[in-house]
Amino acid sequence: MSDWAGIAWLVVLLAGNAFFVGAEFAVIAAKRSQIEPLADAGSKRAKTSLFAMEHATLMLATSQLGITVCSLLILLVSEPALHHLLEGPLGQVGLPEAAVSGVSFAIALLIVTYLHVVLGEMVPKNISFSVPDKAVLLLAPPLVFVSKVISPIIRALNAIANGILRLTRVEPKAEATSAYTLDEVATIVAESTKTGMLSDHSGALTAAFDFTAKTVADVTISLENLVTLPEDATPRDVQQAVSQRGFSRYVLVNDAGDPTGYVHIKDVLDAEDGEGDYPVPPRKIRTLVALSDSVDLEDALATMRGTGSHLAKVTDAAGTTAGVMFLEDIIEELVGEVRDATTRH
Repeated sequence: MSDWAGIAWLVVLLAGNAFFVGAEFAVIAAKRSQIEPLADAGSKRAKTSLFAMEHATLMLATSQLGITVCSLLILLVSEPALHHLLEGPLGQVGLPEAAVSGVSFAIALLIVTYLHVVLGEMVPKNISFSVPDKAVLLLAPPLVFVSKVISPIIRALNAIANGILRLTRVEPKAEATSAYTLDEVATIVAESTKTGMLSDHSGALTAAFDFTAKTVADVTISLENLVTLPEDATPRDVQQAVSQRGFSRYVLVNDAGDPTGYVHIKDVLDAEDGEGDYPVPPRKIRTLVALSDSVDLEDALATMRGTGSHLAKVTDAAGTTAGVMFLEDIIEELVGEVRDATTRH
């Protein structure tokens, strides 16, 4: 191979090294929240980019293999060519013949190292960190293609690496962390509000962050502060309570004062003549969901939505009934006061 061909290979290998470095950092730095809307809109590049982000370890293995091969070939092919090209001029400046080879080697090594570090590493890395979303859309598709071509090699290397991690009791992850944590979002919102870029006059954003830190105990209503009816209450009793109190739902309690269920006004409006003076039929009494007062509000909301219940019986660590929680109270923690006939006064 001629020396100039070796220089040409230097350019090609530097470009290849830059591609793998840029693709590696783009896959890590890109955010799913920016790519998913494009994928939903039908962008093939975005869909491929998401695939790369979801298989981050395979993409990183492909990038590292590509970087290693390019780096070794630069030293094997391009450095000797540059070394040889420098020997001629250096031999004509009066250097001893024994020193020409060593000096030309040192200069060639410095030039190759400089180009490799700056053009092959730092520039593509900084570009990917500066515009990660654009970079991943550009670089992820060809990286995925390369990974599929050399899939057997990559999977073998990745399996060995993951095996070593598991030996050290570290569980490998297939996907890079591409979403903001709650603390990161809270910091972004706080800074944006401080600089005037975002306003939160209603307090909805602040309430959303506080919501995740609250538990059922924070919104539980004690039985002493609750309007209840005995479990043998009749439809007429319920209708009378509605006319006096204005609520649409009432918790039923047994002789010990423990909640056993609840009844909605619409469940007794269709009571036939003669039924109004008899206890509400069991089929019309709604079940209370049982929740511990230490459960997060987010989990409590999911449970109540899953069961379709609007009320929950809350117990403390000892299993004693602490009170009742209304679905509206959870929603109020997110959106503010909910005006409804079920509101307690």
